[in-house]
Amino acid sequence: GAFLVLYFLLLVLIGIPLFFLELAAGQSIRQGSIGVWKHISPRLAGIGFASCVVCSFVALYYNVIIGWSLFYLGNSFRYQLPWESCPSLPNQTAEVPECVKSSPTTYFWYRVALDITDSIQDNAGLNGAMVGSLFAAWLLVCLAMIKGIKSSGKVMYFSSLFPYVVLFCFLIRGLLLEGATDGIRFMFTPKLEIWSNMQVWRQAATQVFFALGLGFGSVIAYSSYNSRTNNCHFDAILVSFINFMTSILATLVVFAVLGFRANVITHNCIVDNLNRVLDLYNQNSWTLDLLPITNNITTLSLSEYSEWYSLHSEALDSHGIQQCVLEEEMKKGVEGTGLAFIAFTEAISHFPASQFWSVLFFLMLLNLGLSTMFGNMQGILTPLLDNFATLRRRKTIFTVVCCCIGFLCGLLFVQRSGNYFVTMFDDYSATLPLIVVVIFETIAVAWVYGADRFMDDIEDMLGWRPFFLYKYMWRYVCLLAMVVLLLASLIRMCIKHPTYRSWNLEKATEETLDYPPWALALMVGLILLASLPIPALFLKQLCKEKMGERSAEDYTRASTAEETALPMEEGPNRADSKANGYQRVETEEEEEEEDGAFLLAPGGLHGEINKDGNPDEEKTVHLSTGV
Repeated sequence: GAFLVLYFLLLVLIGIPLFFLELAAGQSIRQGSIGVWKHISPRLAGIGFASCVVCSFVALYYNVIIGWSLFYLGNSFRYQLPWESCPSLPNQTAEVPECVKSSPTTYFWYRVALDITDSIQDNAGLNGAMVGSLFAAWLLVCLAMIKGIKSSGKVMYFSSLFPYVVLFCFLIRGLLLEGATDGIRFMFTPKLEIWSNMQVWRQAATQVFFALGLGFGSVIAYSSYNSRTNNCHFDAILVSFINFMTSILATLVVFAVLGFRANVITHNCIVDNLNRVLDLYNQNSWTLDLLPITNNITTLSLSEYSEWYSLHSEALDSHGIQQCVLEEEMKKGVEGTGLAFIAFTEAISHFPASQFWSVLFFLMLLNLGLSTMFGNMQGILTPLLDNFATLRRRKTIFTVVCCCIGFLCGLLFVQRSGNYFVTMFDDYSATLPLIVVVIFETIAVAWVYGADRFMDDIEDMLGWRPFFLYKYMWRYVCLLAMVVLLLASLIRMCIKHPTYRSWNLEKATEETLDYPPWALALMVGLILLASLPIPALFLKQLCKEKMGERSAEDYTRASTAEETALPMEEGPNRADSKANGYQRVETEEEEEEEDGAFLLAPGGLHGEINKDGNPDEEKTVHLSTGV
């Protein structure tokens, strides 16, 4: 509950204003992220390249998650789900001790799927099954990026609606399960003390960035295909609202299912503890008056058990019998990959027709993952193709090369220790660089170009002036909030040693370990590498200016809304080639594209491109949202 309130607060203060800024900039200048920021201020052209680097980092590990979904989807078609029960030891009837100590779903995730090592320092080679899954994931992405715009127009409608259908199915099914109300009550119980943790603020901001695709460049790329008079302000409000409501829906589903899972685990805990008490009684180690008054221990409710336990807690503790607490079970397995691949799979295994629900769930994850990857790849390919004519003429080859490089680099994440690298990249390669990128985006528009001029351009473009508060949000509120967030995150990294959760084979449980020095160096390198294009290109342009290659006047453009502002060589036109006075030379693949769609951008943007073959007709992008 407290996190949702914090997420909504940051969505209003940071998300909507910056989402509107990126939509308006892309729609006005009609280029990818590199061209947009080069147009606003060539000294800050590095913002677009930094966005490409961040997209590249995210694509590397995000496709690994798609590979995991493919692996689980394939195993969901078995007659019995392989994570429903513990396997037996070879040539024995006894179950594997590691599985017995943990749980079948936890064992399947860590030992069967990941075959994980005890720490990030233990390499132990590649995981063959995950290598195959990663290759399949990159193959799907590559084919979609080559043929996607031409062939996925109708697929977009399915990919947009399918997650909602699945979520509503899970919500209805979850609400009919025992314990669902406990989970939803837990969800809406605010724990405001978490607001004092800067890590929670960083996670909420990260969720806003990923949900709206801020800083990735894909929002700018999609909006560059809009009609110049398209109401991008309405798009920003609508998409943000739908995105927030979708987050509420998804959270309801998660906590309804987690409530059922916690109820099952707590009930089993009660039965196990009472059976142990009966064994003690049969061994004359427990007196009759200490037994609970019930005809059947399996029908003892949680409240009755808690009352009985509180009366005899000392005696029970002396025999190693612990309390069964529903809320504690709710807290387990609700973060990161553990949510989808441990907690959710465990709950689904208790559903009737569990194979059907498992297939449905992992199909949804696969759909969302691929859609997000399509948007992520657009954040890489679109600005590069827009700004480099050589690449644009060899679009298909360039796309294949990018996917091949992505697969080869992705092998880092499918080692037996690969899950630890996924966690590292997720925590450090995108979050802080995204904040840096968005900070400089805000500086470029609100201070370098000028918030008032940008508002004037939007008024010229839309025919009406946006609410005046946007100017102050861009200049002060958004900028100050992100700077504070960035500084607090950096300070936390310096004073508190970064840690990660590892799997201990002997104890069959998770434990917290410190990152080794070389991993810390890698983290710092990732952050610097993603942020480096901004100062590097800034210095490069200053040198050109001092050497007389460029005039300082070139760095102040007349207006983002002027149709003649784009020189012919600075990028392909989007929708109004005649109005702008230059002509885009399309590649053979682009000439064949008649109708298609841009799918889910990072966090949930869909954009459908309609083109009926007439070069004078405008293209439009209709934005909707995913999960």
